[in-house]
Amino acid sequence: MVAGMTLAEPLRFSVGEMVLLVGLCLASLGAFVWRVWPIAANILRAKKDVGFSLSPLGSRVWTFVWEVLCQAKVIKQRPLPGLAHAFVFWGFLAFALVSLNHLATGLRLGFLQHTGFVGAFYFGFAGVWAVLVTVSIAGLFWRRFVVRPRWLGAKVSVESGVISGLIFVLMVTYLGVFCVKNGGFGAAVLWWMHTLALLVFLPLIPRTKHLHLLLSPLTVFLKRGEFSAIPTLQGDEDFGLVAGKDLTQLIALQAYSCVECGRCTEHCPASTTGKVLNPKEIVLGVRGYLNEFGPRSEVGLLEEMRSVESGGTQVRESGPGAPGSLAALSMEAVFECTTCGACEYQCPVGVEHLPILVGLRRGAVNTGAWEDGYGTKLFLALEKQGNALGMSAVERDKFVLREEFPIFDGSQEYCLWLGCMGGYDPKGREIIADFARVMRFLGTSFGVMKKEKCTGDPARRLGNDLVFGTLAEAGLKSFEQAKVKKIVAICPHCVRTIATDWKEYGIAPEIEHHSEFMARFADRLPKQQGESIVYHDPCYLGRYRDVYEEPRAVVSKAGELVEAERNHERSFCCGAGGGLAFLGEETGDRVSHVRAQELVATGAKTIGTACPFCNTMFRDALGAVGGDAPPQLLDIAQLTARALRGGEGERLGFAFETD
Repeated sequence: MVAGMTLAEPLRFSVGEMVLLVGLCLASLGAFVWRVWPIAANILRAKKDVGFSLSPLGSRVWTFVWEVLCQAKVIKQRPLPGLAHAFVFWGFLAFALVSLNHLATGLRLGFLQHTGFVGAFYFGFAGVWAVLVTVSIAGLFWRRFVVRPRWLGAKVSVESGVISGLIFVLMVTYLGVFCVKNGGFGAAVLWWMHTLALLVFLPLIPRTKHLHLLLSPLTVFLKRGEFSAIPTLQGDEDFGLVAGKDLTQLIALQAYSCVECGRCTEHCPASTTGKVLNPKEIVLGVRGYLNEFGPRSEVGLLEEMRSVESGGTQVRESGPGAPGSLAALSMEAVFECTTCGACEYQCPVGVEHLPILVGLRRGAVNTGAWEDGYGTKLFLALEKQGNALGMSAVERDKFVLREEFPIFDGSQEYCLWLGCMGGYDPKGREIIADFARVMRFLGTSFGVMKKEKCTGDPARRLGNDLVFGTLAEAGLKSFEQAKVKKIVAICPHCVRTIATDWKEYGIAPEIEHHSEFMARFADRLPKQQGESIVYHDPCYLGRYRDVYEEPRAVVSKAGELVEAERNHERSFCCGAGGGLAFLGEETGDRVSHVRAQELVATGAKTIGTACPFCNTMFRDALGAVGGDAPPQLLDIAQLTARALRGGEGERLGFAFETD
């Protein structure tokens, strides 16, 4: 603060004032406990998370420091409002000591003297933060209540506005004491205004979004530790998230931690293309359920299941905690999720949306409550034909024979995993054939499995654990029998499922995506000339595996890399994930069309993909949004293979040069 300005306080507190202060403090604390206890009870009474472990503790501590103390995710994803939020948070940390001393002073027990060097420095330090918090909270209030971005929600919380006002009053009254006479009437008035604002603030927290001030540090620290980690079902009676009794302590904690910032809504491909799903409302719906029925209820979580059980449950918003609409937990909303992970990646308070959404799907599918013709057809295809396209294995055999792929016999370095798209889809086969040419060009030995079944990815994401488990066990057994040590695949979904989801049934061989494989040999790949290529980040390669630079290294060898407006971790989904590629037409705008328009808008001559599902979705979308001369659509393996000697690129006279 300005030199010569000192913190003014009442010189003396009477016995009556001290008694009043103690009474107000007890009342405030009592009201807080009374309002927060039902929430704490719901969290503690919820089902324990089986298999949860604090290990590795080091990574948890680092995540806590980075995301909570440094507010890194808050600032990175929304720089201006994020920085304002960070200032408020850091200001609260700075004020913790000031607030304790403030109340202690009213009882004649103050431990920071404003006349001493330490006290004067700290009060001045807190004064600087008071200025930053005042400006920041005013800006955040204006944004939420005046600008009101649509993803924040149509409903305005009056109590949240009151909380913002109290924070503003706390800061202004603190700054005011630097401008009045020590021991004067003004100092006394400001001191009591600050005290009352502080004591009113505390009991309001549990019923507003500001409950995250208390819970989110714990939520971030206790996250499952792996992106979109789907919990293992425990025993024959565990069907997923069917009723309140299936909600775990982590889910309950996360539901009450939601800050309602709408970042998940803003980045959700379903929500932004006019569909029912809103990931924020799903989380708030779980919170509303806990408030209404509790964590041990037998009442169904999904709206349709409640209606069947009770003849129509009336939804009302009551009980402790911020409101949450039970109607948000609908079957339609849950099955519109592409499992792209944008919601979970964006969340600044550690809410893990995907385990909740997949858990609700599990509950609906495993109990037979979900009835969908396309879903039934998919599951039957996986069971009977062993692939999501429902084609005979003979078709794959013909393709393998035509391309003269060697059968893996244990002597080759890599097992080339075809997957459903690579083995049966015509365009997927082209990608596999070109990637095999790249492997041969690099002198890498490989073979393909004689028989191959789907990894179970669509069944896993749609919640059919029986079908997924059968496919996972069959896949692990076939790898063991063939003595496979290393696998490479063109499909990020296959890579994720084999590397992570199969762990419930055993440890699969080491697997990598073909972008990672080719990036290691980038210096040996032909350098091509000129052409602009916009690269699309697949969700299951980027957010799920944190693989961003490897495919870009490959694309950069094939032409001039161009970035779409949304790229890297902010990349927009193609719409195929979560089994949705097999579930028929979408409502609202098509996700693939929205993304294809973004890619076309870059003006690039070619769209580069690194996932056969993305390739398929954009192939259909470009016919609708690509105009008269849409960009060429190629996988990164095709981009590379076209410049290999003797390949299609050379036959067409494509220019290339070698390093």
